[in-house]
Amino acid sequence: MNLSFSPDDLAFQAEVRCFIDEKLTQELRREQDLTASVYAEPEVSQTWHKILFAKGWVAPHWPAEFGGTGWTPVQRYIFELEMSRAGAPALHPQGLRLVGPVIMRFGDEEQRRIFLPRILSGADYWCQGYSEPEAGSDLASLKTTAVRDGDHYVVTGSKMWTTHAHHANRMFALVRTSKEARRQDGISFLLIDMASPGISVRPIKTIGGDHEVNQVFLDNVRVPVSNRVGAEGQGWSYGKFLLEFERGAAVVSGRLRRALHKVEQLARDYHDDKRAVLEEPEIAGRLSEIDIDIDALEMMELRVLAASGSGETPGASISSVLKLRVSQTHQAIAELALKVIGTDGLFWENQRPLYRLSNSPMLPENSLPVLARYLDTRAYTIFGGTAEIQHDIIAKVIIDD
Repeated sequence: MNLSFSPDDLAFQAEVRCFIDEKLTQELRREQDLTASVYAEPEVSQTWHKILFAKGWVAPHWPAEFGGTGWTPVQRYIFELEMSRAGAPALHPQGLRLVGPVIMRFGDEEQRRIFLPRILSGADYWCQGYSEPEAGSDLASLKTTAVRDGDHYVVTGSKMWTTHAHHANRMFALVRTSKEARRQDGISFLLIDMASPGISVRPIKTIGGDHEVNQVFLDNVRVPVSNRVGAEGQGWSYGKFLLEFERGAAVVSGRLRRALHKVEQLARDYHDDKRAVLEEPEIAGRLSEIDIDIDALEMMELRVLAASGSGETPGASISSVLKLRVSQTHQAIAELALKVIGTDGLFWENQRPLYRLSNSPMLPENSLPVLARYLDTRAYTIFGGTAEIQHDIIAKVIIDD
């Protein structure tokens, strides 16, 4: 893996920067900076999605045959890095990074023809139907059933912590189609229209104050059998494939580094006894420690990106390592930001999303999301597979090797 950019790579970097300067508005940057939850609101992420789609740059990680860019791993890295540095909105990943690769790999031609172009264009906005009230980390114990009735499945049950289900028009879900001796063998992967009769969505407000997640109830929802991805009963394998992309396929180090730099700027702006908080040894030392952690994380991401150039998937072990370290680094940055603003962290702003505030009577604008973001990041080591589960997966791989 050569870490030096070639002249062609540098020319590509200049092209990306020129595009960002032309298309990324200050309003979009501000909206992303003031997003405290994991995902930006669709009015932010989808606006940027459509701009990238018009350019043909919305899915750099997709094969060219399905609408991807055909870029080299280095170009993909440059693109992600420049987007992060500029503060571009993060795109909603459920379609582009999660269900899209599953449909490419395991879906039939008709499913690829129908769904992939709509994911690319942003016409479909997806949510993920995995966790249930009694099946979170132990996903194989899910109880939502899908009973075959002619050309349809009748789906009954509920899904929990479903991110942006209140915005989504489609859901990809793991459902139980049979009760086998081995629980994993009776699970199938369905694509569900959220406008189907029998679906209702109950909002859940997170501790950070955002309405991001929901409980989704499915009451005798009829789903065409043609919307089953792959073979019946093989959904567990497809779901694990998807989790590799959820946990380890994105380049996150650039966004983490920008978040850390914003904390550094916050520490320059805040003063304690007429001295910048940045001058406190504890704060400066912690900034350096996290910066080093991000360097190490970036090297891991580059290894995954290089391997993807030869068609390799991330793999369970490295995906778990990345998921764990990304989650912990998000939390570390949020904790440090809260320490920087000190007693200002006691102020609570009810307005959501925060970018709709014209001004705050109490805090500087860059301080507004700090407390909400700190609270929100408590969930990073829970969703997408708890930290304990990731440790188990890593340990198992080490023992097996």
